[in-house]
Amino acid sequence: MPELSYRQAGLVLKAGGSATTEQIRDLQRDLRRLGYLREGIDGSFGPGTARAVQALQHDLLMNNGSSRAGDGSAPVRVMDFNRGVTAVTGEADQALVESIGAMLDDTRIPPLPLSNDPIQDNLKIVAELRQLPAGNVPIPFLLAILKQESDLKHFHEPSGNDADGFITIGLDTATGVDYVITSRGYGAGQYTLFHHPPTSDEVSAFMLDPGKNVQRASGELRDKLDHFVVGGTSATSADDRIAEAGSGPLRVCRFSPPDSRFLTGCAQCLAEAGYHDIIAGTTPLFPGSTSPYEPTSLRSGFTRYSGVPNRGAIGCDWPYAVRRYNGSGMDSYHYQAQVLLNLRELTQSTPAPATP
Repeated sequence: MPELSYRQAGLVLKAGGSATTEQIRDLQRDLRRLGYLREGIDGSFGPGTARAVQALQHDLLMNNGSSRAGDGSAPVRVMDFNRGVTAVTGEADQALVESIGAMLDDTRIPPLPLSNDPIQDNLKIVAELRQLPAGNVPIPFLLAILKQESDLKHFHEPSGNDADGFITIGLDTATGVDYVITSRGYGAGQYTLFHHPPTSDEVSAFMLDPGKNVQRASGELRDKLDHFVVGGTSATSADDRIAEAGSGPLRVCRFSPPDSRFLTGCAQCLAEAGYHDIIAGTTPLFPGSTSPYEPTSLRSGFTRYSGVPNRGAIGCDWPYAVRRYNGSGMDSYHYQAQVLLNLRELTQSTPAPATP
């Protein structure tokens, strides 16, 4: 069993407890390594740490390794590592500590990647974008997605008392139960897995290397364009695209090779499309829709998006592929608007290519 500084008879790590700052920091480090803490290794047992402890306790009681979305099973059942946890309390007692030790000691559970130089590794993302195959996806759209997903960070960057340099992770949780993790997104493009823990192959495929992660995000965006915008079923078509452009052939770009603007002239297209405001309770999701944009549990403070590019006038189908990158439903429309705002910000200072 690994040596754990917080393995101490009778010790319970909790807010206001007797654990030292270093013991709490070590617990946070292990919760990050195991994929339960979103961010922060600062030695303070705050709400995020308590929620991570709850999430692990829940998995020790309930996680049987299966997936809710058909992306394969986990390499182990987390519940098999339970060493006496009986309830979800948010306090790390020694039963939880022994469970953590057993998980860290099992080679079938790969630790999430940790960078020795996260700032430098994050700078590689833009370089990797330049290496992507030309003509596959518009890099400005992909860049806008990466900004939305992780603020262009594959690894968390330490600051102040926070020593966290692990891979960035997004935790989706069950409605109304914020400690029940339903899926995790990893790294710059937040490629999502619905099972946990990941396999060693999955860690190698898109977590260890920012370049592989960017390539995976590019492939995912292209897949959404090819198969989820103008498909033959409601599940494989985008309502907003059908309402605004009909069910005609897929539009990869308004420009065609060898025009230098092919998949690169986004700044020109956005400027020509114009902009509009999206107002909660008023703006319909698409022409003819009876549903307006509304706040959601993830965007409870939403009232307005100002200056959003007019997606229907851009002239390609990437705005609709962007929405399907996030799935479907109300949150996907919010996601689309936010990515389009990112796209506007990223392209405003970039001059459009000259017309041949």
